[in-house]
Amino acid sequence: MVYFKGCWWPAKAVMAGEKCGPEAVIENYGDDIKNYADEFHLDSRYLAALCMMESGGRKPVPFRFEKHVYTRLKLTQIHLRDSYEHVKADHISDAGDEALQNLASSWGPFQLMGYKCLMFGIKVKDLRGDNGVYWASKWIDSAYGKYIRKGEFKNAFHIHNAGTPFPKSGKSKTYDPAYVDKGLKWMKYFEQKGFKGKKKIEK
Repeated sequence: MVYFKGCWWPAKAVMAGEKCGPEAVIENYGDDIKNYADEFHLDSRYLAALCMMESGGRKPVPFRFEKHVYTRLKLTQIHLRDSYEHVKADHISDAGDEALQNLASSWGPFQLMGYKCLMFGIKVKDLRGDNGVYWASKWIDSAYGKYIRKGEFKNAFHIHNAGTPFPKSGKSKTYDPAYVDKGLKWMKYFEQKGFKGKKKIEK
């Protein structure tokens, strides 16, 4: 068993916004979701549903610290792992404990993992700041936007939560087994609220 100081709890807490629910999604993030859905050729119904699933539309959004991610990043930093996803040792060679905790936490309205910021040369604070919807939409576009443009929303929800398309076995690997089904239901809700889809085309 490998233990590292600080891997059990993050250094700082963030208070959650009081308002939570579909109306909070619309009020706090609706305009940005629609704008960036158009910019990246995504589906605003999907983004709104994902925001509801991941943060409940809160503003600000509390982060979630993932101690197993911290440990894998730490092992990568000290060269006991070759990499963790796209992160290599040279990307985090100078990162202190608090910085690693931030990279191992999920942030913003779509709860994007902090280490994703390294793909775009930005800071964790950008994921949780006023441009959080932009950077999350940009990452979604690059990571699995093709599934959204094809209308394969089961795969899209499963990738966002579990990292892989929906299993052919039919058994979800998401933390909440009903995550995908709930996401699809929320898409229908937000469609009734004026969020629109896109044609099933590949970008």
